[in-house]
Amino acid sequence: MKEKASKSMLLLYFTLYLVAALTLALNQPLNDETFQFMGNPPDEHSRYKVPLYICNHGTLPTGFEEELISGDCRWTYGFYTLLPYIVQGYAMRFVDLFTDSPLLLLYTARFVNIILGLIMAWVVLLLGKKLFPDDRVRWLFCFLVTFLPQSLFLHTYVNPDSMCLLSTALMLYGLVRGYGDGFSLRSCAILAVGVILCALSYYNAYGFILGSILLFAAYFLKNESGKMRYDWRNFLKKGLGISAVVLLCISWSFIRNYILYDGDIIGLETKENFIKSFGLERSTCYSQGISLISMLVTTSYFLHLFYTAVAVYGSVSILTWDIVYHFYFLVFLAGIAGAVFCRSRASEYSFLPDRFEHRKSFRLFFHAVMIFCMAMPLVLLIQYAYTVDFQAQGRYILPGIVPFMYYTAMGWQKLVCRQKVPRALQNILFAALLFCIAAALLIMVYVSALPVYRQAPVL
Repeated sequence: MKEKASKSMLLLYFTLYLVAALTLALNQPLNDETFQFMGNPPDEHSRYKVPLYICNHGTLPTGFEEELISGDCRWTYGFYTLLPYIVQGYAMRFVDLFTDSPLLLLYTARFVNIILGLIMAWVVLLLGKKLFPDDRVRWLFCFLVTFLPQSLFLHTYVNPDSMCLLSTALMLYGLVRGYGDGFSLRSCAILAVGVILCALSYYNAYGFILGSILLFAAYFLKNESGKMRYDWRNFLKKGLGISAVVLLCISWSFIRNYILYDGDIIGLETKENFIKSFGLERSTCYSQGISLISMLVTTSYFLHLFYTAVAVYGSVSILTWDIVYHFYFLVFLAGIAGAVFCRSRASEYSFLPDRFEHRKSFRLFFHAVMIFCMAMPLVLLIQYAYTVDFQAQGRYILPGIVPFMYYTAMGWQKLVCRQKVPRALQNILFAALLFCIAAALLIMVYVSALPVYRQAPVL
């Protein structure tokens, strides 16, 4: 009976993802001109020009090409990391051999991200099995990550966010798996793939790379007969192997940028200078003399971040029912409160090595690194919003979704899985949470977003 229920949950999990993701990918409009309903995904009309260029020319753009530029702002995404667009562009180039339909080319680019999201859903499931021995908590974790409406939305249109989110899940899974098997070849390979995808997808998740390095290095601090010793031999053996693979796979991008952009290996400074070369200057809070605190307070910055991190589709224009936001606020509040204030049990850290499990200092270090990984996208976004381009979009902080939902699920585990709470009531509470998470996604997609898409001009 338990095995049958597990298979049913697995089928529901992947079916719900595919149905919702395909609905969005096939119905979202793509328009160069913003129309009154504003249903087109954020900046997709500008981003899509990069894989379309790769499809048409078979080469990578430099960022200066006129056909990449959108509108009077002279904005182009050709200066950014290109791996997501490369995968989309060459997939489109293959499909272009069999069809002349522009619509099918767009769908091809979007389907690449749907596949990335599907892989992420599988990785999150595998990660959940390592983190939570209790099936109920594991499924809560998986549903929270995969079916947060904004998280799923990022896997349905052309952007680098989808690959970025997958990379963070892979890095954490590689680390947790490595803690269990002493960083076998497979665990090291998973970790390396995660770092590579992160480095070549989105800069605001680079904190995960540093966090992965710290957690990887901490593993080799051994406790032998009460004395701490560092295992330099295995650290160098495995660490240098991972580093060599990562550098081999990512160095081409930074070397290319260094050559093209006069030493600017990231390309962001070149992008800003390119915009200024047309006599355009960004008006920012910093340039206007507005303090950072004032920007955060007067614009309700964090409230906007919360809403847009939970469920806002279109060009930050399609909201859903208030009850969805209230539900997630309560879920997050109760989960984080439970994680912070309820007493931990040793079993909650079963994925850590024994020497980590029974030493508070190591657990604190693990939590500190996770908090750092969650905080870095937020810090980078606030800095960017203040000094470069005001943005209060939650999609920029979603690279921290996996550790955040880990703590949320852990908190609910501490609150619900108590001896005083009957097992039957625990099951009802977890089932209700899963049902509400799925319902919130379906409301966002089919009740709030789809009617707007149907009123939009033809793709």
